[in-house]
Order: sequence, then C-alpha cells, then structure tokens
Amino acid sequence: MSRKISVGIDIGSHNTRVAVIENVKEKNGFAVLGTGIAKSSGIRHGYVVNREEASRSIREAVRAAEKSSGTKIKKALISIGGIGLESAVASGSHIISRIDGEVTQADVDRVIAASEENAHLVNKKVIHGFPLSFKLDGKEVLGHPEGMRGMKLLEAKVLFVASLDQHLDSMVRAVEDAGIEVLDMVAAPFAASLVTLTKAQRTAGCVLANIGAETVSIVVFENDKPISLQIFPIGSTDITNDIALGLRISLEEAENIKKGVLTQKDVPQKKLDEIIEARLKDIFDLIEAHLKKINRNGLLPAGIILTGGGANLHVTEELAKASLKLPARVTIPHILENQKGTTLDASWAVAYGLGILGFDDFYGSDLFQINRVRAKTHLDSAISWVKQFLP
Repeated sequence: MSRKISVGIDIGSHNTRVAVIENVKEKNGFAVLGTGIAKSSGIRHGYVVNREEASRSIREAVRAAEKSSGTKIKKALISIGGIGLESAVASGSHIISRIDGEVTQADVDRVIAASEENAHLVNKKVIHGFPLSFKLDGKEVLGHPEGMRGMKLLEAKVLFVASLDQHLDSMVRAVEDAGIEVLDMVAAPFAASLVTLTKAQRTAGCVLANIGAETVSIVVFENDKPISLQIFPIGSTDITNDIALGLRISLEEAENIKKGVLTQKDVPQKKLDEIIEARLKDIFDLIEAHLKKINRNGLLPAGIILTGGGANLHVTEELAKASLKLPARVTIPHILENQKGTTLDASWAVAYGLGILGFDDFYGSDLFQINRVRAKTHLDSAISWVKQFLP
C-alpha cells in the first residue's frame, strides 16, 4: 500500500523551505519524511521581483527535499505572504431563497459573496473567507445557519484575506516554472497556525506572530476563529543590519552573531542585547498598536505565540511579555515525529502547516472552515470550501 504524502513549500524572503509530510493514520498524526531548504533569490518582502531567480531557489529546495525524503515531488501547497497580504471584515445580507424559509448552502454562499462585494478590496484577489457570525431575521445564529428556518433575511459578518492579483500570479508561475503543480495557495499565517496553536488557545484568544526575514505577520484568534490579520514590513533582517551598523562588522558576521554561531569577544553581551531589543521593541510596538486598533490589547488570555526564524532569539519571549503585557512563548511545530536530520524549530512552522493542510479529508468539521483559492495553471482559479485541522 502506498504511503499518503503531502508537500508544503514556504517561499520566504530569506529562505525557501520544502517539507514532505506523511499522514500516519495508525498513529493518528503526522510524520516529517524530509525537508529541503535553499536561500531565496528574486523575492522581496514576500513577493516575486525576479521570477527566474525565484524559480531557481524553489527548484533547489525541492531537490534537497526529494533527496532527504526519498520521494519525487510533483505537486504541493504553497504559502502566500508578504506586504501585499491584507484582511478586511465586511458584512452582507441576502433574502432567503426558499418559500418555506429554510436556509440552504446556496443562501450562505450568496450572503458571503455579498459581504465580499462590500469589502472593497481593490486590485486584490480573495484567497480566504472566514465567516465570523450569522444573523437570521436580526437574531444571532449560534453555529451554522444551514437548515434553520427564517422569515426573510440572512446576514453575515466575514473576515476576508486577500492578496494582490499580480503577486499571486507571479508566485504560481515561479513554482510552475520549477516543475511543480500548485494545488492550493494558503496565507502563511494560517498555515503556521495549524501546527503552532491549540484549540484551547484559539478559543481563549491569542495572537500568533511569525517573525520572518523581511516581514512580521500576525493573526488574532478568538472563540476558535481568526478575527484579524496584519503584515508589517519589518523583520529579522533589520536586526542583522542593526548589529552590523552598531558593531561595525560585515552582514555575514552580524547574522552569525545574531544566530549565536559566532561570538563577538570585543563587544559586551549587554550592548548586543540592547541592539537586538531595540528592533524587537519596534516590532512589538506595531503589534500592540494593531491590538489596540481592534480593541484586543491586554485582552487575549492565551497571549502571544511566537514563531518564525526571528522568534529564536534568546530575548524575544521575555521582551514580548514585557512589551505587550501578555503571556508569551516561542513555540515549535506540533508534529508527531520527524525523520533523522529534519528540524522542528519555529522557522519551519509554515512549511509543516502547508504539508498538513494537504490532508483535508483527515479533519473534522468542528473548526472554522477556510475558503481557499484553488490555483490551476496560469491561475485559472475557483473557490472551494475545505475543512481544516484537528489539534
């Protein structure tokens, strides 16, 4: 019997990561069969600036993953991130179509479509739609409205996540040029949430912050639903640049010092920490400002969960706790097991989440659904409803 395998490709500004995941049903979980990583070229702030270079990086990471896993990779789910990604909450209404007043799936689809029209996302393509709440004849609906009966009107409040059309098109074409069929595109913050958050955290309320090389993405959860997403054009590369300037050393040395690979004997640890903390404080100030904007600052019991390459700095957790006045912790992906030589640090959360999302038939229906754009050749896309994950 052949193994069931899924592949996720996380195309970041600094690195492109490929994860090969196996669905281990007899153990009720997943295993990492292999990984591949390559330095990203042709990517800036999460979007493609040189398709040929980006495709070359993807091809290199895929080859490494094939060698590591012993699996030929032909298709994959890919991440969409970068500063072109944004979210908007919009509401819409629709008159119930059936004479007997029963709400059908078609009614739900139409009210979500009406909400999308009211989102006014100019030059953007919606890649996810998360219904936050429904009302039937003015009364709040607990759960899904399908099958309920009303007199006239169905209303919905929906969180939409969208990205620039040209960004999506360029990313898909770069992956296709590398010889990989794109099965789906998923916003990177949601992919990371699959393997970093528990249902208890999502229900109580938390913010997941992914500190990447050139961007920081946050997604806020409450009552087991995402309620906001935001991308900031700042990342761990800015910390490297600050270290290089502050210590008057090369970027290569600064990156190695930041990672703890090298030590700078002539520079006190205190000065190095001050440089790193100053930039991290800028990041957490941006997160705090966004939480204030949506009236959630200091009101998320599960706190801030940190992931991404920049989360691995030794001062990140304590500084987040002090800056945001919330519980804070750096997390690693929750994977059943991994093959020798693969890693489970925070920088792999998106790639692993993408791989796991490929097993959509594995999951139950009690979690929020995710409206994904199914990418086909040349971005001939169609909307499909699929189920998410169980913790």
